[in-house]
This record gives sequence, C-alpha cells and structure tokens, in this order.
Amino acid sequence: MIRNRNVLLVLRVIVGGVFIWAGILKILDPLEFTQGIANYRVFPQFISFSLALVLPWLEVICGFFIIAGIFRKASAFLVSCLLAGFLVLVFSAILRGLDIDCGCFGSLSRKADYKLILIDSLLLLFTLNIFFSRKTART
Repeated sequence: MIRNRNVLLVLRVIVGGVFIWAGILKILDPLEFTQGIANYRVFPQFISFSLALVLPWLEVICGFFIIAGIFRKASAFLVSCLLAGFLVLVFSAILRGLDIDCGCFGSLSRKADYKLILIDSLLLLFTLNIFFSRKTART
C-alpha cells in the first residue's frame, strides 16, 4: 500500500473527483441513469429507479468526503463497495453479451467492456489504498 502523503492526496482527489463528477451527471438526469441501470437486466424497474435516485447522491457525498479527508475510511469503504459491485455488473453484462453503455457518466458514458473493467479496477486499487492508509497520511 502507498504511504506517501502527497501520493495519497493525489489519489483522493482523483477518486473523489471522478465520483463527484459522475454523481452530478446522474443527478441531472435520473431517468437516463434509471435506464442505464435497467440495461444491465439485473434489477426490476422500481429498484432501478430507486437506485438512480440514491446512488448519485452517495457518490457525490463520498467523493467530497474522500477529497476533504472527512470520514475517509467510511467513504473509501462505500466507494470500494460501489466499484466492486459495478465491476461485477459490467463483467456479468460482458459474459451475457449485452452491448450497453456503462451508465457511469450520463450521456458521456462509454461502452461496458474490458477497458472499463481495467479503469474501474484501477480506481478500486486507488480507493483501497485510501481505505488502508493511516490517519496521519490524511493530508
């Protein structure tokens, strides 16, 4: 795990920034995000809609907290769970042959493919470094 305070700060800004940006884009168009969730064909429509209303706010709040160093471990844990769940969804979609957009960034979303798995795995690695870092490496 990374111990350098400056590197950890960069990782916090990257992860937090990505989640704030993605969350805001989803908040601006919850119906598009609902459809993005429904495209994975895992959840019923009412759950897709509920997730589309809640998850973006969780992303924005956790992203802000990660950058600010507030509730750092809890926020990094939640973001890690979101990323792990999303990786499972994308991998499942690929295995089932679904040709869909990931739904990550609203209308700016990219295809759910192996490149996306690589990028999100890297974000998960960053987030796990944040989670396991010592409190003194906060700033």
